[in-house]
Amino acid sequence: MAASATPLSLSFFTSSIFLTSSSHKPLSTLIPNNSLKTLKPLTISSELATLPVLSFTGDKVGETFLDLKAALPDTARAVVHRAIITDLQNKRRGTASTLTRAEVRGGGRKPYPQKKTGRARQGSTRTPLRPGGGVVFGPKPRDWSIKINRKEKRLAISTAVASAAENTIVVEDFSDEFEKPKTKEFIAAMKRWGLDPNEKTTFLMREVADNVRLSSRNIGTLKMLTPRTLNLFDILNADKLILTPEIVDYLNARYGLNYEGDDEDEEDAEEEDDEEEGEGGSEVQGTVSEESSDAAE
Repeated sequence: MAASATPLSLSFFTSSIFLTSSSHKPLSTLIPNNSLKTLKPLTISSELATLPVLSFTGDKVGETFLDLKAALPDTARAVVHRAIITDLQNKRRGTASTLTRAEVRGGGRKPYPQKKTGRARQGSTRTPLRPGGGVVFGPKPRDWSIKINRKEKRLAISTAVASAAENTIVVEDFSDEFEKPKTKEFIAAMKRWGLDPNEKTTFLMREVADNVRLSSRNIGTLKMLTPRTLNLFDILNADKLILTPEIVDYLNARYGLNYEGDDEDEEDAEEEDDEEEGEGGSEVQGTVSEESSDAAE
């Protein structure tokens, strides 16, 4: 009896994150027509959304667009999930530590004789079976950090921002509107923009002025982010996303479909920083050794 032909499955490395239509040949030329009936495009799409632009008084003064790179619907959920798990796991300090029976203080003497007591034999009071004893299989310091590719993390952020376009508005720069810190005025401005102070809101600005930061820091449901502090968790956790025209241009340039990344330059910069730290450490060690030799003399 002839073996039945099983359909070929696409591996993780053939997903839309790593391949583009211009960097590989179509699968129809590599796989026979009878083995795979329907082929889905393995390209990264671009989500184009039109956003209203509001003034500080809440009036609509124009519109702008948000053109971001987004993963395909079949892989978007997996990409965003992997990125958020990486961010949350890398925040874990991993400093939890418990004492085993070998590390607990005391317990050197046998608590009572081995025989003629009618009790279970015990060799130490620090056994895990007694109060104050060691912990079996308890947590120890460990490194929880995991790695994610830069392109994959960038794709996850752009996909999350693109998916939140329905709950996103653009507000003109209002840094000069606050002459002094006043939370009441900031809440009034949020209500003019149609925002509820009780809902979770994330502001993404190019720079946060001191008066704006001081006016909004007492609002527990509000987050102020800049390109340096932009993270996936605050984007997904927000009910409303507020942008400024400058940050819209930044997002289109940084997370757009035509972005040409400088990953190699970033890797070189990190390597240079590591080398500088290593050189600094060697210099410190050299000075310490010289001082110790002088003291010995």
